[in-house]
Amino acid sequence: MSLALRFKAGGSGGNPSMAPTMTSVHHHRSTTKQEHKPFKSRHASKSALKDAAKGKIESARAEKGQRKTPHQQVMSKLARRNQAKQLRMNHKEKKEGEEHIFQGVDGAAKHIAIVPLSNSIDPYSAINLLNESVDIARLEVTSGIVPVRVDRFRRNLLYLPASFDLLKALDVCKLADWVVFVLDAEQTIGEEEDLFLKALEGQGITNVTAVVQGVEAKVPAAKRSRHLTDLRIAIGRYFPALDKLSSLDSKSDCSNLVRSISTASTRGIRWRDDRSWMLVENVDWSSPVNGAATAAVTLAGTIRGKGLNPDRLVHVPGWGDFQINVIREVPKQGQKRRADEMDADVPIREWGPTADQDDLAELAPEQADMQDVASTAATTEHKGVLLDDHHYFSDDNTHIPPAPKKLPKGTSNYQAAWFLEDVSDSDSDMLDEDRDGDIAMDAADSLGPEDGVVANGADAMTEVGQSEYPESEMHVDADEEEEARQLEEFRASRKQEAEEDLEFPDEIELPPNVLARERLAKYRGLKSLRTSEWNHAEDAPHEPMEYRRLLQIADYKKSLNSALKESLAGGVLAGTKVEIELRDVPISLASASAPASLFSILRHEHKHAVINLNLTLNSEFEGPLKSKDEVIVQIGHRRLVVNPIFSASGQTPNDVHKFDRFLHPGRTAIATFTGPLTWGSVPVLVFRRETPSDNVAPALLDSSINSAEPGHLRLIGTATTLAPSSSRVVAKRVILTGHPFKIHKKLVTVRYMFFSREDVLWFAALPLWTKRGRQGFVKEPLGTHGYFKATFDGKINPMDAIGVSLYKRVWPRPAKTFEA
Repeated sequence: MSLALRFKAGGSGGNPSMAPTMTSVHHHRSTTKQEHKPFKSRHASKSALKDAAKGKIESARAEKGQRKTPHQQVMSKLARRNQAKQLRMNHKEKKEGEEHIFQGVDGAAKHIAIVPLSNSIDPYSAINLLNESVDIARLEVTSGIVPVRVDRFRRNLLYLPASFDLLKALDVCKLADWVVFVLDAEQTIGEEEDLFLKALEGQGITNVTAVVQGVEAKVPAAKRSRHLTDLRIAIGRYFPALDKLSSLDSKSDCSNLVRSISTASTRGIRWRDDRSWMLVENVDWSSPVNGAATAAVTLAGTIRGKGLNPDRLVHVPGWGDFQINVIREVPKQGQKRRADEMDADVPIREWGPTADQDDLAELAPEQADMQDVASTAATTEHKGVLLDDHHYFSDDNTHIPPAPKKLPKGTSNYQAAWFLEDVSDSDSDMLDEDRDGDIAMDAADSLGPEDGVVANGADAMTEVGQSEYPESEMHVDADEEEEARQLEEFRASRKQEAEEDLEFPDEIELPPNVLARERLAKYRGLKSLRTSEWNHAEDAPHEPMEYRRLLQIADYKKSLNSALKESLAGGVLAGTKVEIELRDVPISLASASAPASLFSILRHEHKHAVINLNLTLNSEFEGPLKSKDEVIVQIGHRRLVVNPIFSASGQTPNDVHKFDRFLHPGRTAIATFTGPLTWGSVPVLVFRRETPSDNVAPALLDSSINSAEPGHLRLIGTATTLAPSSSRVVAKRVILTGHPFKIHKKLVTVRYMFFSREDVLWFAALPLWTKRGRQGFVKEPLGTHGYFKATFDGKINPMDAIGVSLYKRVWPRPAKTFEA
């Protein structure tokens, strides 16, 4: 072994100072070019720069890379300070302006909703505990609202007690500046409380806080802090802004809560604050004149939100929409008089409507239609179904040469005119006549099997093949009993398959004795539901009478901004205590319960339009909701009874959307109906009337409903208003399916889709499809029982199902006012 190998192996012999020799590797440089620093002073002198800029002007276009948005602008420290100061001052002025109406002895009262989360909680007991914490004497009140003057914080408070009743709690919370939830110390959030809180959250809610009663008596001292934290987390899932729970057993907690309520600014509810509204404190009926059915009613309260314009209509929940006759200001009780002012009565300010006052018309006036609906129909009878915007097979085909006839050899053009199309002569020599009118002599000698012709002899009767496929065997119609038996067996097997897998949700089955062209007379075909043009002229005979009188909005965004800006100017200022006299109120409402609120509606909100809601059904709801079923919707300050139709959401180029027969739990669809317009994106609550026998939570019931069919309301979903559109087409789809009876490559004989030759010819223009993705078309009918040949873009499977889609426009139904 060599010395080098012995050292590498770790041998002990040899000189230990010697190291193994290593072979060096030569490395070439990647390049031999030397890069020197360039000399950059060619155009750096002042004279050179001036010469380069001669004759040029400053470009108005922003330089490349320049920051454009305000957040990207480079600002100095002084400018940033000034900007922050201006934003702070503007925010402060805005809040002071909103809180100004609450200041002073005669300032408007803050509305405090006291909402218990259990039937065992008394809201008036909680109100007394809050009052005693700020040195206010105990009030012996068990019903109605509770006004309080808090001298410590110089504010007027108005407590609005609610109950563990869904509709009553909703009515109270929509009028509140603060919502105080009262929980029991042993409170748990079950299904009842879950839907209750979801409804209040879905309506839109202002500042929220919560208090707990009975903590000292029911919870040990060592577990109180943890117990309150668990309750706060449970409520915080619905209201994340809630940061603390107060205890009604602690006087300091109650005092701090009253201080926060009195001094903190309110967040408000956007849809409510875009309009003028008022809590009704007093109702005064005037005597009807000469036994009239209507009378004037005066409602007293303090205006909140935007200024109240007497030209706009007002909505009183439970009563309806009315015009304002006059608005009178109520004098302030604490207003001081000057020393030189006389004791004479100060004239009361009044505001009356002008000539621009809105009327109560819900629909546009009827106009004399010079064009009769019958005249819009085609003057000639159609020969086929409507596909997109055209009736195929209905054109004048006189210019097209006739189909070839079977003629004997040597027949001239003059002689051919004497042969009818239904001629049949099996003993004569016949051939096909070209479409050009010329006689094709000895055509059978030049055609082969690939052309669809079987050459049995020179004198045999031949026919030009109409297909690229070989000649199939002769079709023979079965008798009626055999046809019925085969149909019964086929449909029984299809029903069994449908139960296992719902592949055709829109499939219908027509009886053999029903003509499809009559049963589906309102339906049409579409090559593409998403892109095909929808012919609106065909909808005129089936259009509802009032549909053309609905409100049409060309530019929704512009009209919305105009209506909102109009509400900002003029009118009676918020914070003014007034008496509003309504005209022409039905006397029958005098026996009903007194209204609790009044809302001013924006311009055009009384008119009816096609309303679209983006509806989501609660996942806890049992079973699907069927289209056109009755539901009760709360849109802002309105409650309506509607029968909506459901359709797919999203935008399509042709504005055609598929009709959904059912809305399944947890899914979202567009619910459409006709009713009063509501500007903006407003939260919507959806209820369903249920019988008392159903297992419905007590908190979700409204015991005050009086109707022909006694029932209760249960929250089943939430929604949001979308832009109204009368041009949005909701198309109901039906599917007729057939069975591939015979298959030869791409040529298929289909049965059980139609049951008469006339139906096949009527629907021949519709495209065919299979559940496995094949596309085809009707080639020709066979026999008289509805069989036909179809050509597809590929070979289909014998287990495949052939379908054809038909569509019909579904019209929305009008809404009715909910009466409680």
